[in-house]
This record gives sequence, structure tokens and C-alpha cells, in this order.
Amino acid sequence: MNIMGVVLAAGQGKRMKSKLYKVLHPVCGKPMVGHVVTTLEHINTSRTVVVVGHGAEAVQAYLGNRVEYALQEKQLGTGHAVLQAKPLLEGEDGLTIVICGDTPLVSAETLQDMIRTHQEKGTAATILTAVIDEPRGYGRIIRDAQGHVSGIVEEKDCNDEQRRVKEINTGTYCFDNRKLFDALASVKNDNAQNEYYLTDVISILVSRGEKIEGCVMKDIRESIGVNDRLALSQAEADMRQIINRRHMLGGVTIIDPSNTYIEADVQIGADTVILPGTILRGKTVIGEDCVIGPQADITDSTLANGITVKHSVLQEAVIGAGTTVGPYAYLRPGSNLGEDVKIGDFVEIKNARLADGVKVSHLSYVGDAVIGRNVNFGCGAITVNYDGYNKQLTEVEDDAFIGSNVNLVAPVKIGKGAYVVAGSTITDDVEAGDLAIARERQVNKPGYAEKLHAKFAAKKEQLKKNRP
Repeated sequence: MNIMGVVLAAGQGKRMKSKLYKVLHPVCGKPMVGHVVTTLEHINTSRTVVVVGHGAEAVQAYLGNRVEYALQEKQLGTGHAVLQAKPLLEGEDGLTIVICGDTPLVSAETLQDMIRTHQEKGTAATILTAVIDEPRGYGRIIRDAQGHVSGIVEEKDCNDEQRRVKEINTGTYCFDNRKLFDALASVKNDNAQNEYYLTDVISILVSRGEKIEGCVMKDIRESIGVNDRLALSQAEADMRQIINRRHMLGGVTIIDPSNTYIEADVQIGADTVILPGTILRGKTVIGEDCVIGPQADITDSTLANGITVKHSVLQEAVIGAGTTVGPYAYLRPGSNLGEDVKIGDFVEIKNARLADGVKVSHLSYVGDAVIGRNVNFGCGAITVNYDGYNKQLTEVEDDAFIGSNVNLVAPVKIGKGAYVVAGSTITDDVEAGDLAIARERQVNKPGYAEKLHAKFAAKKEQLKKNRP
């Protein structure tokens, strides 16, 4: 079956009071229009047309060639918006889903239910509806004695009986494509706003004797359309609940769902535990049997099985199985850690490849480096990778030992099994198996400490006397 999609994304969104185009406001890490397009992709639309207006360039820059575009230069209503897709779609046979770009919670399952209803009932149009306790402000779905939809009445036009109806129009539709564009040709703008309304298509089809159905969504949270920051926060909260629920049903333990923030595209393996305060962003993929958190902030990173990350920030990092990170570590883009690596407290890794079994336990920086298997970095050891103009590479081969407070001034290479003594500043290569010392020889001056104490104390007293 040929299914097409039309996404209405031309409105400016003045109530958002933002410089950012409305449908580009993110919900759980992804712009609203991105959620809608992804949902249409999940139901295998053959063509998706996004109707753009204000901020068209920004929407096109984000969506790229995933969709086709139609420009609504003047915003003259929802019917007029769909009409802009006519040159692209009017000759197609099949079904067309019309959906707003600011409804990020509508799921593929719900759209499939609507399509199924449309096919089974043989209708010209099917409206996605919701039944809510407080329908104020929404257009009401009016049904005839047989239960078919006979019209949509906006609240301002409702009589007392219609106002008591709790089934509302969500603004998402499934149309027979040819009948949609044929009916759009008859839509008029003789109303107070001088706009062409998509809802008029329903009354036109009814007047032609066509059957219209309503498909009631199971989860009313999906009906949220975001028009201001309050609705944006509600959509964020609802989607976060949906995402967390999906992961928990998939075998992930989330200790405190209300204090865990997982974006829409994150993947997590079974038997992983997510502790409170954790934020998982972007395209992050986490394997099985991991413990993440508390207070882990991970973006666009790939973690294998059995990893522990606590109180740490990871950005575009790749972590091998059995590795531990933190507390208070910072893995910057380009960090690539092997298996059973230990990254301890206040350690920063950047653009560095660490092989299996490496230990960088505390207070160290490893940047622009290739570190071999089973290397140990002592406390405070760092790679000096930047000369003020260029980044340089540090290489440390397998089984080398880097003592505490060592500076490895790049470009430099430490050979296999070499031993660099604590406190050394290394500027030349160290051959395999060698021991390197690069520090001043210690000199002790007997009794000189008392002279220094006396000198410093006298200076302190003099400063007190000179104060005004």
C-alpha cells in the first residue's frame, strides 16, 4: 500500500517567544519535527512532504534529503498548507497522513491503528481523535446515529450539547489521497480569519456522501500539540516517561525514573542499571550489565558490556567491555578505551586510544596519545600535547610504567616495558626496557630550615607594621 505523509511545519510559533523556529525546539534531545518525520519513516511512507514557511532554511538544514519540501509563503490556514503539497502528490494513488510538525508524541503504532481503521472501514478520511475529560478549546468530533463522523465543530461554534462531547480532533488525519486534493479545491476562506481550514475537507466529503471515521488514540498524551513553553515542558515530561518505560520493559533497571533523563535515540542493553541523576543523550549506545551513574552525563558514546560509569562526563567516546570510569572523569571526543581499562577520579582523556588493561587512576590528563596494553599512569602524570600552535602525539607501548607527576612532552615515544621515574619531564624517546629519570638531583642543607622560618616570620611582622 502506498502511504504518503504531509507534515505541517510552516507556522512561526509566536507563542514560543523564541528566535528558534517552533518545530525545531527539541523534545528529549530531538527537534519536534524530527520526531514526526521519524514516526512517518517507521510506518514506511513512500514520500513525505514537509510544508515549510517561516524558518524554512533551518528546517531544510536539519532534515536534509530525508523529505521533500513545499513552501507556504503566506500562512493562510491548514487547508492552504496542505494545498502546497498538491504539485507533488495530487497524482498519486494511496493514503496520505496529514500531521502537524509540533506533535512529537504521536507514535507509529497509533498511526498504524488509524491506517488500519481507514482500510477496514473503507473511508475517504479517518480522523485521529482523543477522549479527554477537559475538552475546552478543542474542536469536537460529532458522530451520527451509526457512529460515523458527521463533522468537526470548533468550540466557539458548539451548542450546549456539542460542548459536552469529550471526543476531540487531534489534527492528525488519514485521507484517500485523490479525494483529499479534490476536496481541497472546494475549500473556501469565507470566515473571520479569511483562512482555508483543513477541517472543511471533512464537511465537504460528508456532503458528497463519503464515509468518515474517527480512530480514538489509546494514550491521550500523544495528542499534545506544542504551542508554548508550558506545552513544551509537558511534552518533554510525557516523552521522558514513555522512553523510560520502554527501556524498563526491555530489561533495563532505572532506579529513579523521575530523576533520569534519556533522549529518544539512546539504546540500552538488558540488565543494565541506570542510577539517579543520569543524562543519556544523542546516539548513545550502552551494552548489557552496565552500571551507569549516579550523575553520569553521556553524549553520543558507545559503551560495551559490563561497564561502570559514575559521576562522569562522556562525549563521543568509545568504551570497551569491563572498563570503569570515574568518579569525576571527563572523556572528551576521540576517547577510545579498550577492555578492562580503569579511568579514575579527576582524569581527563581527549583524542586518545587506550588499549586493554590501561590504568589512569587519578589526577591525570591523556590527550592526543596512543597508549599500549597494561600501561600504568601514576597520579598527576600528563601528556604535554600542545606547543601553542600544534597538537603532538605521545606514544606509550605495552607494559610501560609512567610514574607519578611525570610530564611526557610530545612528540615523544616510551618503549615497551620502559619505566619512567616519578617527577620526570620527558622530552626525548625512551627505548624499550629502559629506565628514564629527568629531574634535578636532591640537595639537603643542614639547619637551613630554621633560617628560612626566621626570615619569613620577620618579613611577616614588617608587613604588619607597614599596614595603615
